[in-house]
Amino acid sequence: MFRLWCLLIGYFLGSISVAYIVGKVRGIDIREYGSGNAGTTNTLRVLGRRAGAIVLAGDLLKCFVAMIICWLIFKNQYPEMKYLVRIYAAAGAILGHDYPFYLKFHGGKGVACFVGMVAFFYPGIIPAEAVIFLGIFFLTHYVSLCSLFFGLGFIAQVVIFGQLGFFGLTSIQLMELYILVGTLVLLNIFQHRKNIANLINGEEKKTYLSKKKMPAEYQPDEENHKEAEQSAEMPKNVESKSKESDIKEETVGEPDKA
Repeated sequence: MFRLWCLLIGYFLGSISVAYIVGKVRGIDIREYGSGNAGTTNTLRVLGRRAGAIVLAGDLLKCFVAMIICWLIFKNQYPEMKYLVRIYAAAGAILGHDYPFYLKFHGGKGVACFVGMVAFFYPGIIPAEAVIFLGIFFLTHYVSLCSLFFGLGFIAQVVIFGQLGFFGLTSIQLMELYILVGTLVLLNIFQHRKNIANLINGEEKKTYLSKKKMPAEYQPDEENHKEAEQSAEMPKNVESKSKESDIKEETVGEPDKA
């Protein structure tokens, strides 16, 4: 029963789309710009580094909070299964992020949530995963490629640490853990299916943290940023013009006192 509750709690927290909220604060629907995904990478490209950092922190945090809440609820009942509790909560958060019900199940790709899951699942896994993600990113600047190898590295390490007895689970519980982690990795690959096709065809966009290092061919993302800013300013301009129009109408409508 704890499995279902962990999935539900995780889904509820994961469905809080930070990218969508940040976009709405800036006056746009982030899903209508760039890649169309409500995630960190698209927010970074469209709205800039500050907005991207906020979304990254929010997506990491919601996965962490889901894992902590579920562990606090079930730690006394299932003290020996803390890693299963964590992974079920994280799975729910990733599903909620990818498929939020109130956004017609159109969310992000779950990369930041996946990173959050890895960061808070087991400390021993973090160093190698950090090397994999950062190493591939700074060598290629393909976030999608980083995400794919990050997922593969995670399941490989989970199996290694599990077989060495670090999780304290029975063989049946370990198999359950492996299946669930494998399912999440497959979901990660499925969510990046278009990116995989783009990588094969040489059409995948790179991501740069510094505009100075950004090649000319990746400048169109700056147009998305400007278009987003213009969209955010449109309501203000419309409101201003509306007020000017009202003032003119009032002036014209005033009776001649003479």
